[in-house]
Amino acid sequence: MFSSRISLSNLIELCRVLRHSLGAGLTLRDVFRQQAERGASSVRPVAQRIRHALEQGESLEAALKEERRKFPPLFLSLAAVGEESGQLPEIFGELEKYYALQLKLRRQLISQSMLPVIQLCLAFGVIALLIFVLGIIGQSRGGNPPGILGYTGATGSIVFLALSFGSIGLLIAAYLVLTRAFQHKAAFDAVLLRVPVLGPCVEALVLGRFAVGLQLTLETGMPIQRAMRLSLEATGNAAFAAHADTINQALKGGEALTAAVSRCRLFPGEFVNMIAVAEEGGRVPEMMRHQAEYYYEEATRRLTTLTKLMTFGIWLLYAIFMIIAIFRIANSYFSQFGV
Repeated sequence: MFSSRISLSNLIELCRVLRHSLGAGLTLRDVFRQQAERGASSVRPVAQRIRHALEQGESLEAALKEERRKFPPLFLSLAAVGEESGQLPEIFGELEKYYALQLKLRRQLISQSMLPVIQLCLAFGVIALLIFVLGIIGQSRGGNPPGILGYTGATGSIVFLALSFGSIGLLIAAYLVLTRAFQHKAAFDAVLLRVPVLGPCVEALVLGRFAVGLQLTLETGMPIQRAMRLSLEATGNAAFAAHADTINQALKGGEALTAAVSRCRLFPGEFVNMIAVAEEGGRVPEMMRHQAEYYYEEATRRLTTLTKLMTFGIWLLYAIFMIIAIFRIANSYFSQFGV
């Protein structure tokens, strides 16, 4: 949201086209010429500029560098490595799998979050209707209309809805303001990781992305410092990305990968232990592949738990308002008889 980058779905399609076309022997200029003519609407102008740069004799790395705002850092770096090594079809194939997995998780997150959001909106609507009905009851009896939390009648129901949805809007606006600056986003993301139930879910997603990123970068033979920085950026979590300099300084100082990663206190102990085992056996990329699968499965399980708790919380809130409404109606009814 609010990003100028190519969407994940279009990025996946571009990687797929590049993988098939380059594997079939087409040149980069031919592929980007085709994309400029028949690609997705958001890809066409970018492909046209890249094609023009390639025709001017520039490398793919230089052409993509001019479009760095349109592509994720991992895409740019691995494409450059693939061009140098002559393995562009294989690189784009791995990127296609990676972004397809990201899209799957994003859609799963949205689909599982939709039910609690709809339930929350319905709960607000039902409560507003109760406030309105209680106002009508009070007016028909000629007494003080019973309300909920001080709200009563048509005006009260409108004010309640405005405050409820307005509060959600303010929270979203506050998040955007806090995360506009990188240092604020890092602090906010670090706090988010410590929130009960929500934090573990975010952590599993972040660790899965990091594992895939480290696997892909190490398999290309990329220097470990560059691979680590890209993998931390691939997490999409500013709290992790903020530790890139610290970890790389440790690696440059001759520390082992496990010791360097341990400097980032955000990595759980079991994850660091897995890196240690893999490092001793020289099988870090393979271990990262297994860890990515594990944490993506774990993210699914934790997301399901989070969704259930959100649903329970919404219905608990709704029940509280219903109980208040029942007591207000009963109090208004009995007051008519002087009870």
